[in-house]
Amino acid sequence: MTLTPLTAVLRLAFALLALAAIGWQLWLHVGLGYSALNFFSYFTNLSNLLAAGVLIAGACRQWTHARPSAAFESLRAVAATCMLVVGVVFALLLRDVDLGALRPWVNSVLHHVMPVVVLLDWLLWPPRPAVGVRPLRWVVAFAGLYLAYSMVRGAAVGWYPYPFLNPAKVGGYGGVAVYAVGIAVVVVVAGWALLAWARRRERVQT
Repeated sequence: MTLTPLTAVLRLAFALLALAAIGWQLWLHVGLGYSALNFFSYFTNLSNLLAAGVLIAGACRQWTHARPSAAFESLRAVAATCMLVVGVVFALLLRDVDLGALRPWVNSVLHHVMPVVVLLDWLLWPPRPAVGVRPLRWVVAFAGLYLAYSMVRGAAVGWYPYPFLNPAKVGGYGGVAVYAVGIAVVVVVAGWALLAWARRRERVQT
C-alpha cells in the first residue's frame, strides 16, 4: 500500500495516544505512592514507548522525504515484534489478572489498540527493501536483558512486574523458566513471521 499524508497523520495520532495513556497512568501511579521505576519495569510500557517513538519517527521521515534506512526499518521490526508479543501475552496470560490501579482505557490503548496499530503499520507498509533476520537478534537480546533485569531486581526488592515472573506464584524458578521459554517461543515466532511477511511482500513487488 502506498504511503499517503494520512498515513503520517495517523502514525503521529496513535503515537500521541499511547504517550497520553502512559503519561496519565504514570501520573496516577506516582500519585498513589507507587514506584516510578516499577512503572517503567513493565514490558508493556517499554514496548509502547518504543512503538510511539518509532511511529513519530516514521511520520517525520515521511514528511521530510528521508531516504530509506535499514537501521530505522530494523527498529520498526523490533517495535512491531515487541508489540505483537505484548498483545499475545496479555491475551493468553494477563487477561483475567487483577490490573490494580490501571485505568480501563489505558489498558485498552496499551494492550489492544497499539498492538493492532503497530502490526497493521508493519503489514501494510513493510520495509523496502526487506531487512533480513538481523532485527530478530535485537528482539531476543532485548527480551533476554529484560528477563534478567526483572529477575535480578525482583529478587532484590521483592517485586516482579508480572505474576509469571514471580517464583513464589509459579512454583519456583522452574515455573518461571517454563513461562520464559514459552514467551521466548512467542518472541521468535512473532519476529520471524513479521520479517517473513516483509520478504514475501518484497518478492511480490519485484
